[in-house]
Formats: sequence, structure tokens, C-alpha cells
Amino acid sequence: MVHRAIASIALSLRYRMPIPITWTIPGLVYLGALAGQYGFAEMVGANLMAGILIVLLGAIGVGERIMAWLPLPIVMGMFAGSILGYMTRMIAATVEDALVAGATVLAFLIGRAIASPRVPPLGVAVVAGGIAAYVSGGLGSASVAWTLPSVAMPDIAFTLSAFTGITVPMIVLAMGLGNVQGLGFLLAQGYRAPVTPITLVVGVNSVVNALFGGHAAIVARTGVAILAAPDAGPEKSRYWASLIAATLTIALAFAASPVMSLIGVLPKSYIFALAGLAILSALQDAFEKAFGDGLRFGALIAFGVAVTPFSIWGISSAFWAIIAGIGASLFVERAQILAFWKDSNSDKKTD
Repeated sequence: MVHRAIASIALSLRYRMPIPITWTIPGLVYLGALAGQYGFAEMVGANLMAGILIVLLGAIGVGERIMAWLPLPIVMGMFAGSILGYMTRMIAATVEDALVAGATVLAFLIGRAIASPRVPPLGVAVVAGGIAAYVSGGLGSASVAWTLPSVAMPDIAFTLSAFTGITVPMIVLAMGLGNVQGLGFLLAQGYRAPVTPITLVVGVNSVVNALFGGHAAIVARTGVAILAAPDAGPEKSRYWASLIAATLTIALAFAASPVMSLIGVLPKSYIFALAGLAILSALQDAFEKAFGDGLRFGALIAFGVAVTPFSIWGISSAFWAIIAGIGASLFVERAQILAFWKDSNSDKKTD
């Protein structure tokens, strides 16, 4: 956690844009589905190989080629579909717990209506929802564990079966899904994200993750949706949100035990409401970019596939949404997507 936060700070300072580095949640789910098929040492070795290969692929510009080849409307349709669940969970939580979640959402709307940079809507929602949870007796009780986290390096084993079953899918999830979502949203916000350097940093962090038993790193989808969205402030100063978040992450890493104990005190409805409110601005922007002009049918198909929870070969629907969206555009909007690819190749040659 600490090394990813340091990488986020370094990238955000260097390029003056919010670049949060985390690990792939679909990758974690995929590894969980493989429990019992591989030993932990094999998983560590496979994730280590994935990190090394991400570095190598990033060095030869594969990450940049992927981003140049993918049409932005289709990427934004996929992005909108992949984060829509946060909004639906917020609505469900508000219906089920009108007092806590409802107060949280209402406070957010009041903050938006005030429309003052000195009154952040999400901050108002945090305070109002917290007060509502306390008054209603919704706060639970938990014993706090005042202990420092322990660090240990696991055993490592390399096998061909783990390479084919873990390494290759993890590269696809990191470069073909995680980075595409995070970097795609940055590009949609007008940032000239340096794809190759970011991919290299992601690969190095993936290696470090593996050495301590973790899996592949990515540019955080939800992190970018919160830190790079219009609600985070003026475009040129949004990187400060990433710096503050990463600094707090480092503090949380050393206080992981007591913090995790305290999280259990908060009502789930409060957490779901805040998570949904945090991505609203990004979701609105993604819809505007996806269905604003050109390749709208492909964007619609990408959205529909991404919002449907399923996996094929352990790879989540967000990845297949890109494939489906491009395929749909080739059938229905062939001239538009071919023109996009032609322009992309022309721009690359010009550069």
C-alpha cells in the first residue's frame, strides 16, 4: 500500500494531474476464483512474472498503442457501465435507510445547490450522514486493535500452468482493463496522460506487490472517477486531491489494524451513499463523452455489456464491453470507426 501511494504522489507531482495507483479488484476476484487450483507460492510467482512483463510491454509502447487504438466514446460507455453500480447501490441504500442514507444524499444535493467552492457537497454529505447515523443509533460498537501491521515476504514458485492460468489473464486485466478505464477517464477530462511512463510505474508496482504477496497494480478506476472529476475542483489543481489521498493512504497503512476495526462501526447504508455520491460527477461526464457525438451505438453496447455482471475465462464484463462495443461499431458505424483508426494512425506518424 505504501509503495503505491508513493508512486501516486510521484506521478501526480511530476505530471500535475491526479494519477492514483492501486491494484486491480477484478484481478483479486479472479485469484479468489482460483483458490485450490494453485499454491500460494505459484500465485506469487505468476504475479511476479505479470509485473515484469507489464514493465517490458510498457517499455516497447504497447500501453500507448492500446490507448491510441481504443475509441474514446466506447471506452467511456464501458466506464459508465462499470461504475453505475455505485449509483444503484446508493439509491437502494437510500430507499432502505431513509434516515441515514437519505440525510447523506439530501445534504449532498444542498451542497450542490449552494454551488460554492467553500462548501464541498461531498464534505457536507459526510458530516450530515455521520450526524444522522449517530442520532439514529446506527453506529455499531467494535474493539479497536492497537497493533502495527506486520510485513513478510512469501515463498515464490514458477510453473508453466500458473503462467498460463494467472500471468496472462492478469496482464489483460491490468493493461487491457484497469489502465484503459483509469487512463481513458483522464484523457476524457482533457489531461495529456503520459501512457508509457505510467504503464512502467504500474509494472514496477506490480512487481513490488508480488514480492509481498499481492497482485497486479493499475491506475485506479474509482480513484480517477473521484479525484479527476469536475467535483474535485479546477482541472489544473485536481492533482492536489491525489496528493492528499495518497498521503492519507500512507498514514492508513501504518494504522491499518485500528482503522479496519473502526470501519465496522459505520452503517453500510452510509458507506454506500457516500460511494455513490463520490462518483456522480464522473458518471455524468462519462455519459456525456460516450453519447455526445460519434460511435454512439458502440458506446451504448459497451455500456450495456459493462453494466451486466458476468465473466468469461475469469475476465469481467468490463473487458468484454470494449470488444463488444468495437464489434458493434464495425457492424453499424463502420465508416466512423475506420475513420477514427485512420486519424489515429495519421497522428502517430505525425508525432
